[in-house]
Amino acid sequence: MTDAPTPPQTAHDLRTVIARMMRRFREAGADDALTPAQASALARLGKGGVSTVSALATAERVRPQSMAATVEALERAGFVTRSQDPSDGRRQIIDLTQAGSARIEGQKDAAAAWLEQALAELDPDDLRTVSSAMTVLEKMLR
Repeated sequence: MTDAPTPPQTAHDLRTVIARMMRRFREAGADDALTPAQASALARLGKGGVSTVSALATAERVRPQSMAATVEALERAGFVTRSQDPSDGRRQIIDLTQAGSARIEGQKDAAAAWLEQALAELDPDDLRTVSSAMTVLEKMLR
């Protein structure tokens, strides 16, 4: 007979599974065109809207110089634009282009397709278990 799960062990296991699942979502929409840092910065712009290099660097926990290089590469690829901040001409505002928005949507669609396929491969009992777990996870978020 196995021991009952403990909150600390379950918390550890859940964090591990969530981290692996997030990695799979990123991998599903990834290609060789963008580095992980570029894809992450692009996704952050998609969630938060316009930003500055320093704000992106802080959010991504990287040096401003590293983020400047990332933004430059995204600009060369046509995914972002830079413009002067009207309130402070020394700063530049970073914004998504239509191509950048389309890229983010494509990544989301690829991640959703991967998840649907992974769920479709489960047997009916496992699918019911995952569905039931969703109800419990939702309770935790209240």
